[in-house]
Amino acid sequence: MKIAEALALRADAARRAEQLRARITASARYQEGETPAEDASALLVEAAGVLGELETLIRRINRTNAATVVDGGTLTDALARRDVLRLRHGVVTAAADAAAGEGQRGYRQLRSELKMVPALPVAELRRQADELARQIREVDTTIQRTNWEVDLLD
Repeated sequence: MKIAEALALRADAARRAEQLRARITASARYQEGETPAEDASALLVEAAGVLGELETLIRRINRTNAATVVDGGTLTDALARRDVLRLRHGVVTAAADAAAGEGQRGYRQLRSELKMVPALPVAELRRQADELARQIREVDTTIQRTNWEVDLLD
């Protein structure tokens, strides 16, 4: 099995666990004299199995990511790089938007009203955001390619 397949299975297991949690919560109490919609005890057993599968997948994925070499580092390093690049992109984009006055009233009706001026260079921030977006795409492409090429470790 490839890493990408394991990631899909992990997402599916996490979804199933959340659905089971909701069903357990809904069935944990019922009105006296009625029958519950579902057996909460059986759902708990099923959830335990799904969570066990999820833990196994997460461990195998993490072990594989740590052992897989990509661009002079590990796949785990590449994932960390992508996460931080996304955070940087968000910060720079938010700064550019704020400096440009997006979402704020930027016009004056009278000369006596205060004029808002940017404290940051909007064009430079937009250029930085574009460069960060390019880097994110490159790292993400490398990660996705690797996910489909590398077999999951036991």
